[in-house]
Amino acid sequence: MDNIAELRKRQVNLSKKTLDILRNVLADVTPQQARTLRDGAHGWTVLEVVCHLRDFNDIFHDRAKLIRDQDRPNLPAYDHEALAVKGHYNAGDLKTAFAALVDSRRAMIDTFKALTPEQWERTGIHPERGLFTMTDAALQVVSHDCDHTEQITRILLQR
Repeated sequence: MDNIAELRKRQVNLSKKTLDILRNVLADVTPQQARTLRDGAHGWTVLEVVCHLRDFNDIFHDRAKLIRDQDRPNLPAYDHEALAVKGHYNAGDLKTAFAALVDSRRAMIDTFKALTPEQWERTGIHPERGLFTMTDAALQVVSHDCDHTEQITRILLQR
């Protein structure tokens, strides 16, 4: 196996591991803490961050499928703040939101694992980053998870 194929495989496996880490971080978070502790005075709550991760996992998965299925598609842009407002993130349930994230991630991992070497070479046009490869798509998931897991741990330091 060449180095890039091994890197891709590790990234896909790491996208499951990041949720294992997040599960441990969230294990003793109460519903009240999830809804009230914030990232700064006007920042998101833990629950809002988890809902964001859930929804953006679906977005990342949809973008990967577009890249897989179309020739250099223009990937849609999303307003994460508008999604949070529209989705009433802080009115949800932490366990339900996390379970949905896990289910969504399983589907995305299955998609990545099923890619042929040729499909891994496909590209799309990201609305903010320009040329975006399937490898970029796999890397983005783990990077996004890490950024927001750090954010959640910082929020939880307020307990």
